[in-house]
Amino acid sequence: MVARKFLVRHDDSDFDVDYNTDDGFEVFKFQLFSLTSIPPDEQKILGEDGDRVVSSDSDLVTISEKLRLVSISEEDKEKREETAESSQKSDSEFLKSDEELARILQAEEEALLLQQYAVGEDSSQFERRVRPYISRVLMYEDPVRQEAARKSVPVDKLEEKALVSLAREGNLKPSKSEQDHAFLLQLLFWFKQSFSWVNAPPCDGCGKETSNQGMGAALPTELSYGATRVELYRCNFCSRITRFPRYNDPLKLVETRKGRCGEWANCFTLYCRSFGYESRLILDFTDHVWTECYSESLGRWMHLDPCEGVYDKPLLYEKGWNKKLNYAIAIARDGVYDVTKRYTRKWHEVLSRRTITTESSVLSVLTSLTKECRRSLTIEVLSVLEDRDKTEREAIERGLHATDDVSISLPGRQSGDKEWRISRSEFGSDSWGCSSCPVRMCTDEHVAEIYNAFSPVLHKFLEHSLTAHKGAEVLKIVEETLIDLKKLPYKTRRAFLKLAPTTGTSLVHQLLPSFNALLNALSLKSELDAEGRVQICLAGDPVKTSLALPVVLHALDELMNDLHKCDNFGKDSLSFPLVRLNRICSGSVLASGEELPFGIATAAFDGTRMSKWEEPNGAQGCWIMYKTKDNQMKELVAYELMSANDAPERDPMDWVVEGSDDGGSSWHVLDEQTSQLFDKRYQRRSYTIRSTGLQSNIFRFRFLKVRDVKSNSRLQLGSIDLYARCN
Repeated sequence: MVARKFLVRHDDSDFDVDYNTDDGFEVFKFQLFSLTSIPPDEQKILGEDGDRVVSSDSDLVTISEKLRLVSISEEDKEKREETAESSQKSDSEFLKSDEELARILQAEEEALLLQQYAVGEDSSQFERRVRPYISRVLMYEDPVRQEAARKSVPVDKLEEKALVSLAREGNLKPSKSEQDHAFLLQLLFWFKQSFSWVNAPPCDGCGKETSNQGMGAALPTELSYGATRVELYRCNFCSRITRFPRYNDPLKLVETRKGRCGEWANCFTLYCRSFGYESRLILDFTDHVWTECYSESLGRWMHLDPCEGVYDKPLLYEKGWNKKLNYAIAIARDGVYDVTKRYTRKWHEVLSRRTITTESSVLSVLTSLTKECRRSLTIEVLSVLEDRDKTEREAIERGLHATDDVSISLPGRQSGDKEWRISRSEFGSDSWGCSSCPVRMCTDEHVAEIYNAFSPVLHKFLEHSLTAHKGAEVLKIVEETLIDLKKLPYKTRRAFLKLAPTTGTSLVHQLLPSFNALLNALSLKSELDAEGRVQICLAGDPVKTSLALPVVLHALDELMNDLHKCDNFGKDSLSFPLVRLNRICSGSVLASGEELPFGIATAAFDGTRMSKWEEPNGAQGCWIMYKTKDNQMKELVAYELMSANDAPERDPMDWVVEGSDDGGSSWHVLDEQTSQLFDKRYQRRSYTIRSTGLQSNIFRFRFLKVRDVKSNSRLQLGSIDLYARCN
């Protein structure tokens, strides 16, 4: 550990910053963010003389104590990007050192030289391997197949999820390209859940396990959908033979929804084309298939693996699965492309395994096949495609010698049974994580509004002398109505208030005004129809309603449980934790690590049980920091932690809560807990802070230990809620 004190100058102001090397460089940048409001990704930290850029922990150990902070403007970013494109060398791409790059280039030259002597010019084998896929991808253009695919997709639900995912990032008015990108990802996640992986099919008769018996002759009905191969399986119990045709026609796969990677990628690529995405089928000669789609939002081709539910992680196979790649060929309606370099950082090693034919022969075959695909296209379309091809080639070459982001660990293969994955040497970690997290912004104002809105409701219950049980009954009516709303199409939600036989209509009408704040928090409103029935309907942006509904349903469930446990419901009951006022929201979060893509740090603050923050290496120590919006000073008076959905061994057991009033330079202990046990999943535990009067703009949880550190390396939490003193 090295402790240092820096004097950081920004514009005309000086800031004192205490730094501990154990915290890491990202924490130092977060401290500067707290003091100056310059996001970490826009910070440029220089030595006092301006000739040295600080970019790592080691720099902070050796540099002088006087630093200068510069905010990188958008114009500067654009200039740097233009310079990077022209020189093919960008800081953001983490290029390897000149010495290492020289060694790699030399190895590539040697591999190419060896290939000339060891590999023949005959390209027929390579062409025979690729050509059949051209007719397959042309099936994706068939209107009948596309319509069949679209009909099987819950489009409204996926569109809603896509818009909610953007809203969680603070983007409530996304562009069309952003919406299209988000929808594509939801299509991927839906497909992953709706398609079935087949190791050995269950018996057609009794549904029990089967064992492989070899291959059988295809029937005419199977051949009509391209199943030239049929696997046979004998039931281990009733001895019945079950057939597993390996269909190649994606129309049939839309119906069966099962198979292995070939069927998965084939069918998913049809789905992508059916929704208008420019798509490619990627043929990996080492026995895998996946998809690429062109993202207008990203301005480039994006990797999507439907078997794994993974997107935009092209190094998954080499780095996570430990695959020894040789050829990765993209087949599309408008051409055939060698995209192997996108999927490797070890091109010199890959070259040594490309032994089917020479590189010049590969290029010749692909050029010829692409010309065939494009022969009926207009000059204008050809020009657009050629420009895009050139841009892609340049981008792939730039990325080829980029250094991996070592903070991100990629998983081994998840699809297929364990023994099969081990036999293919593709078995690795079961997940991926990030040990260098970005600062993430919380979009959770609606959570605080919902929590606050229960206060007038509970006060109204007391005003009408309702018992806790009767109050829970009223809340149940509201919950059931909101559940009905949630099931409806998100753009046209409207439902009648579901009155219980034991709850009078008059009472509900009297209580209804107390729910106005809650409905406002959900972008909903109540209306009376001609018959005096209460309807709940949309009052604003339907996406805001979609974002808030899971939060309020979970909050209602907890509140009803609390009321059922309340023996003496009175004025004294209307305090924390039954009433949760002044929840801190809309801040920013930084953590020691997080699970990608669904266990990120902000998941701890989104108010729902459907998500969680997961720290892959947090069992024996980790941290998460919360910076208040606009550096507002808050006195923390209480907080709550909720256990996640599974794995109780990952629950935190010992922790320290700290606050800082100087942007993280110094910390004050607010609370310490040891030997805390969560008895069940989704259990909320509430803690009050002994009054210190300390005003803070950053809060930090240091989790010291989880429930079981011997069998588990992870920490996870369903939620964290912070409550400030009311002004």
